[in-house]
Amino acid sequence: MSKVNNCKNAIILCSGGLDSAIAAFYAKNKLKYKRFKILFFDYRQKSLKQERRCSKMCAKALNADFIEIKLDWLGKISSSPINKEGEVKKLNRKDLKNTSEESKKFYVPCRNTIFLTNALALAESLWIKDKEKYDILVGFKCEGKESYPDATKEFVQEMNKLSKIGCSKYFKIISPLIEKDKEDIILIGKELKVNLADTFSCYVPIKGKHCGYCLACKLRKEGFYWANTKDTTKYVNN
Repeated sequence: MSKVNNCKNAIILCSGGLDSAIAAFYAKNKLKYKRFKILFFDYRQKSLKQERRCSKMCAKALNADFIEIKLDWLGKISSSPINKEGEVKKLNRKDLKNTSEESKKFYVPCRNTIFLTNALALAESLWIKDKEKYDILVGFKCEGKESYPDATKEFVQEMNKLSKIGCSKYFKIISPLIEKDKEDIILIGKELKVNLADTFSCYVPIKGKHCGYCLACKLRKEGFYWANTKDTTKYVNN
């Protein structure tokens, strides 16, 4: 996974979370990309302000261009608690033994497919305009059997096929952390000296902070626990 790529430019899809932010630093320090564009999406998510702030900090740290794409309609059609008001189950550790049902509640229709087609359009436009070729990187991690359908190795492979036949030039889509669990990614972040406190994972923030009990918060906590790493995240509910 750490093989150096011939392409020196990377468009990195970044939500400001642990996985995508660490993937960005991994692209620089391990994959040896030289020039970056951080691509961020506003799809009316509740954590928009926090995600945008952390994505911008990531872009600043990498001396990257920050590009934001607005997808209001995706937020409108989504029934996920990420976008809609409603009660969110307060999870505990035993609930994490099987998260498939809880994951389904937070699924946003075709979100990563939409994100990646936008990224392909950006990469193609840069090629047409400046003849600058960019790879596209995503921070997908190993989710096992409970993965969202648009966050798997198979999905990335199929999106690469689409890139080959649907664009004027092939723009490679890479998921460098797809074999890694959350704790592995946190350890990679530590190794690369990423400020993990400058990332945001919560689906349903409370007063700008991590709620502490949604699925994303619980998985974040577990990642730090199993990585034997101090979690300095400010949670409203511990």
